[in-house]
Amino acid sequence: MQAEVSDKPVAVDPVALRRAFGTFVTGVTVITTRDSEGRPRGMTANSFTSVSLDPPLLLVCVGKGASSFPVFQDTDHFAVNLLHEAQTDVSNLFASKSADKFAAVSHDGVHTGAPVLTECLTWFDCTVHDRVDAGDHTILIGRVQAFGTSPSAPLGFCRGRYAQVKNPLPPGWLSSHNMIVGYLIEAEGSLLLASDGKNGWTLPSAPHRLVNGRLPIAGGDDLELLPDDTFLYSVFDAAGSDSGYLIYRARLALPRAACEIPENFRFFPLDQLPYDDIPTTEIRGMLRRYVTESAGGRFGIYMDSHDGGRVAMVSAAQPHMQHLQHSQP
Repeated sequence: MQAEVSDKPVAVDPVALRRAFGTFVTGVTVITTRDSEGRPRGMTANSFTSVSLDPPLLLVCVGKGASSFPVFQDTDHFAVNLLHEAQTDVSNLFASKSADKFAAVSHDGVHTGAPVLTECLTWFDCTVHDRVDAGDHTILIGRVQAFGTSPSAPLGFCRGRYAQVKNPLPPGWLSSHNMIVGYLIEAEGSLLLASDGKNGWTLPSAPHRLVNGRLPIAGGDDLELLPDDTFLYSVFDAAGSDSGYLIYRARLALPRAACEIPENFRFFPLDQLPYDDIPTTEIRGMLRRYVTESAGGRFGIYMDSHDGGRVAMVSAAQPHMQHLQHSQP
């Protein structure tokens, strides 16, 4: 006996369906654009996916009930900003009805003019390729015009709450034109190192330039650094890595006891650095040079090259080295 198939719509419990959809682990994004008067607008969204490499396309779903929906429905450009694990506050801010969501968030225009969050994990600056009406959402398909990424860990989302993502950066993942930005952060004769998750140690890193002299540390407070004592120290490539390194020397502006340092970070006295637990040969060599130069109170800038590199000796107090800021290439 053949079962009959009805073409009548089946009643689906929307609450149960939302919970079922929520079991799929996603990242968290903030999508941004500007309204007709040039004001920045943005909202949190996790319905994001890549679509095509040729042409470079992505999509994000915008709820028709969102206050920013009319702006995204009319715009010809937008940006998708993927958040890193320390940006739950940014996610909550852009999910709120705050009147000025951009007041406390660093942002900039890159290609289309859409606001790009300068401290996020990854950003895509897009022109609108197409719009597709889909029930209570519009599928906004963007053509990527520019993008940037960083070695930070992503912010995850599952079952209605934030989730932690382990091992976010496989070896060789970053493109060759990207740079890992590391910091030699000294305080009271000791140097701050970060656990690499493999029983080893490495330098603290940051995806973008410092904001107001503060370095974000996942799991702890932002570290306030002395702006007059933060400068470029070394630029080099590492064997077996597709990424180069930009290393900056810095000092804490506050005593160590006043800073919240997560368990995966630790200060080591300069004469007790764990060289055997630092897997990168180039970083070990750089740290040995740093310890030697610290003892003499005079530092140099190392620039890698095919014939062995060069060190230009400078004084830490030279005016042209002060207030130096950087951005990821």
